[in-house]
Amino acid sequence: MKPKYFCSLLLCGIALASIGLRTRQDKGLVIHEWGTFTSVQGSDGVLLAWKPLETSKLPGFVHDWQKPGLNRRSAHWSVFGKGSMVTLQRMETPIIYFYTDKEQTVDLSVGFPQGLITEWFPQVREIGPSIALTSTTVLSMDKALHKVGVSPSFTLASLFDEKPTTNSLVHWSHLEIFPAKDHPKLASLIPSGSSGNHYFAAHDTDSAYVRTPSLSKTNPAPEYEKFLFYRGAGSFATPLITLMTNNLVIVTNTSKEPLKHLFVLTVHNHQGKFVYLDQLAPGEQRNISASQQEVLQPLTAVARQIGNQMESSLIKEGLYQREARAMVNTWNSSWFEEEGVRVLYVLPRNWTDTTLPININPQPRELVRVMVGRAELIPPVAEQQLTEQLVKAGNGDVQARKQVQLTLKTFGRFAEPAFYRALAKATPKVTPKTNIASLASLLSDSQFE
Repeated sequence: MKPKYFCSLLLCGIALASIGLRTRQDKGLVIHEWGTFTSVQGSDGVLLAWKPLETSKLPGFVHDWQKPGLNRRSAHWSVFGKGSMVTLQRMETPIIYFYTDKEQTVDLSVGFPQGLITEWFPQVREIGPSIALTSTTVLSMDKALHKVGVSPSFTLASLFDEKPTTNSLVHWSHLEIFPAKDHPKLASLIPSGSSGNHYFAAHDTDSAYVRTPSLSKTNPAPEYEKFLFYRGAGSFATPLITLMTNNLVIVTNTSKEPLKHLFVLTVHNHQGKFVYLDQLAPGEQRNISASQQEVLQPLTAVARQIGNQMESSLIKEGLYQREARAMVNTWNSSWFEEEGVRVLYVLPRNWTDTTLPININPQPRELVRVMVGRAELIPPVAEQQLTEQLVKAGNGDVQARKQVQLTLKTFGRFAEPAFYRALAKATPKVTPKTNIASLASLLSDSQFE
């Protein structure tokens, strides 16, 4: 072989090997997301309004509209007081993880056109809908400060630099991503704690660390995490309709795509059972037995079985094993241990992308989004029992009032929709009508915390 040809082949070989090595080493940006949409439905399949913010178990450092930071205030401030927002859906704990072999900066936003973002962490460049103080108001405040001796070089306009955001969205810009294996010391900077059990379990993954930049003079410290977190609420329907007779749960897929990994779970007196459906075809309807007269197993065993199968289902949809386990651990007590009847299922990816349109720059090599729908059902037997108790309590039966309180506690955070659903049926039978108002006193926040 002639030397020049040998050299050319050698150079080509080195170049190809270099490309191959670079490809193996630089896997690109990978982003995975999971979350839950929760609704409450009557036995006839009608979605019921409820107050999703009353029982938000989150640590105090999470930003919300009571403490949004960056001198913001919500364009819908009145709906964010404790217990004041009433909606049909609670978007619970979407978590966004990043994986990368090198440090990089990412810009990411998620829209929520049919709802409102209510909580988020770390701090964001934009959150909306929000409003800012007008320039006239700021100028008046500056003049007032200068009159009392504040230096003219100081202006409030320099602090109130956040522009109004009219769209419902959450936007992290200039987000710095650090590979976990290369930056182990950052572990000490992420939030930690045992409170807020719907937050910290999400840490248990191999994801990269994220750092938000200092966004203004009033927020000088960056914030660190292992993921992006946000929550929201809105009034819209998911693709699954659920109805319930005394012994059957009837599920119907209203979308044009299959619904996958459906779990119909019954929990009663610390015992339970579940039925698993691999998928429900578009337009398909299935009947699942939900009779409490059937043999139930100890709840600890049922929770373990359904948790393992749910984890396997989430992995099939694209989550890493540790992500799937983190999601199950986050919601284990709520999904599998709360008294009642519910259906858990994986929402179609197209539905997720339409409901929560996401924009990422640079584009990731892989984007996985797995959202679980939760349909909480009010069984007709429980609804009838509560209605009868309310009729007696409304007509002066003291013992019945105590029974109402005990029954409501079994509904947990869904006590209010169950109460008003039963009250609507009880009202015509309560005399005099002035007693109706007294029944509302049975529904107090302290009873259901």
